[in-house]
Amino acid sequence: MSEVDTSGAARIAEFERWANVFTEHKAFSHPSELHGALCGRLAAGARLQDRDWLTLVCEHMGLADTAAEESTSLADFMARAYSDTLATLEAADMSFQPLLPDDDYSLDQRLQALSAWIRGFLEGMALVSGSALGSAPEEIRELIEDLVAISQVSEAEDDSDESEQQLTEITEYVRLGALAVFTEYNAPKPTAPKTLH
Repeated sequence: MSEVDTSGAARIAEFERWANVFTEHKAFSHPSELHGALCGRLAAGARLQDRDWLTLVCEHMGLADTAAEESTSLADFMARAYSDTLATLEAADMSFQPLLPDDDYSLDQRLQALSAWIRGFLEGMALVSGSALGSAPEEIRELIEDLVAISQVSEAEDDSDESEQQLTEITEYVRLGALAVFTEYNAPKPTAPKTLH
């Protein structure tokens, strides 16, 4: 199994883990939307304290504010999800992936998950950047317009190979777009200076 296959399998398993947590807590929202909301905030330059992140989690999942405090499994899972998401956004290898279901799900379900992720991403960006998005570089404003348009597509025309290919291309565009926003609003991490011995 190649590295690409392994990372793909890990990504698929990650969606299932999120989905299981949402099911366990009877959440009414979509895991992809919460992941998108986190990515939008991080991409726009925000960093969340544990408590703020868990409050956001509870809001998105439709849980009482105390749910994360009462469930250490939820708090632990979401703390790891936060750090893993930030790490992949910062990764030099551009390995970041939106949290989406795999090919076992129908084309419509995957498209709806992508739309949910984008809605969350745009909401997260808007909450952090607000009116400053109006003065963002032109390519970022164009990307936002594209994301809004993509998020409004609710169902696939058909289940053909062509539709599958289009979804793959759109997903990659969204992935690279999220990384472009992150690069625009987040200074690169300083590298440790080399020391002479």
